Amino acid sequence: MTSSYYTGEERSKRIFAIVGASSGNLVEWFDFYVYAFCAIYFAPAFFPSDDPTVQLLNTAGVFAAGFLMRPIGGWIFGRLADRHGRKNSLMISVLMMCGGSLIIACLPTYASIGAWAPALLLLARLIQGLSVGGEYGTTATYMSEVALRGQRGFFASFQYVTLIGGQLLAVLVVVILQQLLSEEELRAYGWRIPFVVGAIAALISLMLRRSLKETSSAETRQDKEAGTIRGLFRNHAAAFITVLGYTAGGSLIFYTFTTYMQKYLVNTAGMNAKSASFVMTGALFLFMILQPVFGMLSDRIGRRNSMLLFGALGTLFTVPLLMALKTVSSPFMAFVLVTLALCIVSFYTSISGLVKAEMFPPQVRALGVGLAYAVANAVFGGSAEYVALGLKTLGMENTFYWYVTAMMAVAFLFSLRLPKQAAYLHHDH
Repeated sequence: MTSSYYTGEERSKRIFAIVGASSGNLVEWFDFYVYAFCAIYFAPAFFPSDDPTVQLLNTAGVFAAGFLMRPIGGWIFGRLADRHGRKNSLMISVLMMCGGSLIIACLPTYASIGAWAPALLLLARLIQGLSVGGEYGTTATYMSEVALRGQRGFFASFQYVTLIGGQLLAVLVVVILQQLLSEEELRAYGWRIPFVVGAIAALISLMLRRSLKETSSAETRQDKEAGTIRGLFRNHAAAFITVLGYTAGGSLIFYTFTTYMQKYLVNTAGMNAKSASFVMTGALFLFMILQPVFGMLSDRIGRRNSMLLFGALGTLFTVPLLMALKTVSSPFMAFVLVTLALCIVSFYTSISGLVKAEMFPPQVRALGVGLAYAVANAVFGGSAEYVALGLKTLGMENTFYWYVTAMMAVAFLFSLRLPKQAAYLHHDH
């Protein structure tokens, strides 16, 4: 199938829509990760160590915001996108992220307002967690509906290009600030700068998203089961479980070889922190560039085959790769091994949103994609680090490698359930 039957104007409109949708995705993930990278500088301002209540609020807050809010965000924004349109959902989620960032950027410290400071920080994080939870499903849905026929994999891959790009930009902004400001300045006010940058970027993205064309029809939005949990589970429970099944493995291996890998290289392989940062920044950059390549490959070989390759290769190579990384001494070799792992992950990430979107009809699509992703991601992705470090402290680190392998085998089995041809979305509405 070629996309030659699109007029030049239609093609450029659709490409602009992909840019608009994914720009917000970039901002969302930038804002979400900036918090993690800046935490070491602002933690003392909000959590003085002599107050145990505040310390508890700290741990509970970060935990709750990251985990609990994502499935709730997936549900709220999925319902919103299915009942009131993708565009509205995309605009509200990026606006909420902007609000969360602005609150953090302007927050008074513990010294000036006491326990209100960490409580408000927690609130801002909850807003951001909701926003990120809602962003994935709606972006995946919108990008799948607007992508050009015959090139869906290629266009949909930009969701992960911007997701990884947000992570890399957050690192970059922090690295630049570390060069320009002293440690004292960073602790005093410097940590606020990335949040201001994030809030401004979110406003720019909001302007881009305002001009997007709605992809859902009034007819599907008015369907009485549109965006409802009942509508999702009554007719599409099997699709939901399939998506949950391969997203669990997909999220777990993604977090293992991206966020956890830096700690693994330092803790387990004994690499110095600076080298590990360089290795991971390089590997993530390559990972980002590879997404469209793997997306195009899926247009050639089919979504189901990409997913089966992901499950099979993940099952076969997770243990050998992690064992090799355990004893790696040269940063270059570490980079090669991590990149190999990320190539396997790319069979999934490049098309993950699209594969999910193709499983649901338009009236419950954003809800089905968003909720299944958020639940699997919170349970398996979010816990990857805890499980890995927990098993390491018990002296059973190798058990973690087998856990990831088992989940990849599960992803392979669930991928077998994928239809040969997309159940929905193989023709344009």
